[in-house]
Amino acid sequence: MNKLIKFVITWFPRKFLQKAGPVFLKSLALFLRGSKYTCPIEERSYSTFLPYGRIKSRPNALCPGSLSLERHRLLWLYLKEKTNFFQQKLDVLHIAPEQCFIRKFEEQHGERYITGDLESPLAKVKLDVHKLPFNDNSFDVAMCNHVLEHVDDDIQALSEIKRVLRKGGWAILQVPFFYPIPEKTYEDPSITLPDEKEKHFGQRDHVRMYGKDYAERIRSVGLDVFEDKYVKTLSEKIQKKYVLPVDEIIYLCVKN
Repeated sequence: MNKLIKFVITWFPRKFLQKAGPVFLKSLALFLRGSKYTCPIEERSYSTFLPYGRIKSRPNALCPGSLSLERHRLLWLYLKEKTNFFQQKLDVLHIAPEQCFIRKFEEQHGERYITGDLESPLAKVKLDVHKLPFNDNSFDVAMCNHVLEHVDDDIQALSEIKRVLRKGGWAILQVPFFYPIPEKTYEDPSITLPDEKEKHFGQRDHVRMYGKDYAERIRSVGLDVFEDKYVKTLSEKIQKKYVLPVDEIIYLCVKN
């Protein structure tokens, strides 16, 4: 199973995975019901989650029902416990929307929840994050997770996210980190071949490897950044039950 999942997510187009993947995994979920691990997004439990990872497969990572990974389950808990996301209807921009969130977020915010992506069939709006097709001060919340490592100019993308946020609005902007984390973000536009990108940036479609200066890169566009080690406030029992990433920092970014 490990090798099969790794092969599929590495070599099959993202569009195909977004359409065909859920059908297969949700069927498989019926055979994995149990009580050991729980997905807080769908509130269902399983005997095991599925392995997931392009470079190194992580056991118990992918929930076959909701399609959530460790970071998604942590973010869900964070939104519920630490923000006003589920307390009122908000204008939300979700760039490159994660499939595990879409239905739940739509139920909460209705037509005020806007999804956007350059290619994804899941998104309502086709957009380029370098030039968002929205007026200034349009949204209360923006989410752009595991996207910035793919785009040509992440500073321009961050500036656009800030522009479309209202004063007092906030964004969650997660990126992957590879250990050991470098002091400074590493990028080199001359590296274009997929194999070389994987060697230098950790994945075949990444264009940079983020370093310890990530928060400063966000601050450079004028957003305030709160590096929240929320997962550390949760008990070990909860971390294991939901299979959470114990070193993940939530980057909550506020426009003041």
